[in-house]
Amino acid sequence: MTEAELSEDDVDRALTRAAALFDAARYHDAHEVLDVAWERATGRDGDFLKGLIQACIALHHYQAGNLDGARKLYSGHRTYLAPYLPVYRGIDVAALLMAMQTTLLPVVRARAGAEPRFEDAKRPRLPFVAAAD
Repeated sequence: MTEAELSEDDVDRALTRAAALFDAARYHDAHEVLDVAWERATGRDGDFLKGLIQACIALHHYQAGNLDGARKLYSGHRTYLAPYLPVYRGIDVAALLMAMQTTLLPVVRARAGAEPRFEDAKRPRLPFVAAAD
């Protein structure tokens, strides 16, 4: 491993920190944490982190009222994360994709003048799977 590459622990720490920010609806901040990790990622982690980054930014756009931005990232995050189903690095990718779809599909399907508003109480979380004993 070169100095620029992430260790397994570095990736885990970045995911834990990003999940806390994501769950607090601080999507841009979560994106920033993941972006630093993505720039140094190797192997399969790169596309996984890129998918999470796109999910963060899609929600950031939706939260800010930029529905076009959210729509543009809807399929991208799904494409990047699908190969990691059902669980990758302790994250329940299947649950995340379902929650993202529930949240963003109304945005994707909205007609002009009937755009949905971001509902904080219904926002997705970045779910970790409980470790098996």
